[in-house]
Amino acid sequence: MGYGVSKKHEGTGVMTEVCLEAINYAFKNLGLNRIMANHMPRNTRSARLLKKLGFTEEGLAKKYLRINGKWEDHVLTSKLNPDWVEYG
Repeated sequence: MGYGVSKKHEGTGVMTEVCLEAINYAFKNLGLNRIMANHMPRNTRSARLLKKLGFTEEGLAKKYLRINGKWEDHVLTSKLNPDWVEYG
């Protein structure tokens, strides 16, 4: 899952609302079992948001993505669908 909000809306709760809608859609409409969202270790705002949304930290991926010419580590997180049922 990727997300972003303009600077003027940071800290207003908009991103929490948008992410909750996306999570609900992914779990209820698409029937997904799992959602992953990763963030750079220094991005404390994303870490707080994901924790508030119920994501669980799974580990650290070294040199996960090349951003602006530099390899960046990322904290790996996921959220499981509590209502997911396997059919078939």
